[in-house]
Amino acid sequence: MDLHGFITAIRTLTILPVPGSDAERPADSFYFFPLVGEIIGGAVLLVAWLIAAKIGWAMGAAWAGIFVLVCLTRALHLDGLSDTVDAFFAAQTRERRLEIMKDPHVGAFGAAAIVLALLCKAVALERLCATGHWSWIILPIILARTVMVLVAVSLPYARVEGGKAQAFFAGAKPAHFWVAGAAAILFCYLHAGSIGLFAAAAALTLGLFMIRWMKLSFGGATGDLLGFAGEKTECALYFFLALMA
Repeated sequence: MDLHGFITAIRTLTILPVPGSDAERPADSFYFFPLVGEIIGGAVLLVAWLIAAKIGWAMGAAWAGIFVLVCLTRALHLDGLSDTVDAFFAAQTRERRLEIMKDPHVGAFGAAAIVLALLCKAVALERLCATGHWSWIILPIILARTVMVLVAVSLPYARVEGGKAQAFFAGAKPAHFWVAGAAAILFCYLHAGSIGLFAAAAALTLGLFMIRWMKLSFGGATGDLLGFAGEKTECALYFFLALMA
């Protein structure tokens, strides 16, 4: 585990420019996924706090936070969400679903999934801002990226012909998740105490269900499915935390 993995994680998960060379094994970036989530979540928190606490506009803060989240991640995970939803509802076989996921066009199912995901996050963020639960804002972003690691180490790459994300799956090992998971639990506990631990447990449970579903529906996972897992986790946890708030 070295800083090259951190550089690869930053370049994979964000648009942030960082100097240096990538990790020799792309999967080594998985160690740093929760840390990158901490960085992204910190940016979202800062923008939301400045608008909600200083101006008193909770809904504006929520949408500004979502805007920062989408821009920093270049909407990569939303693309995975839409591709996955389109493929799942449009076909019955694994092969056809994987083929549809390659199509760059967004279908009605995928578009609806993006809209619903953004609305869910915005409504939840508005509640967290209005109630002053600032540190909770970071939790779903950290845990979503940790669930991506869990999926990658638990499932094979689904495409026989290979793909862009295959190198990440090929080198994924349980140790990547144990390190990333431990880091995520620590971050969550420091931010929110017992609520952070509950959120981590909920994310793990959701991740295990998604792994089962991906294995049955796609025969494995792809880069798009990692994006889907991240978005699904973020939405579910934001909704859960908004209820708790």
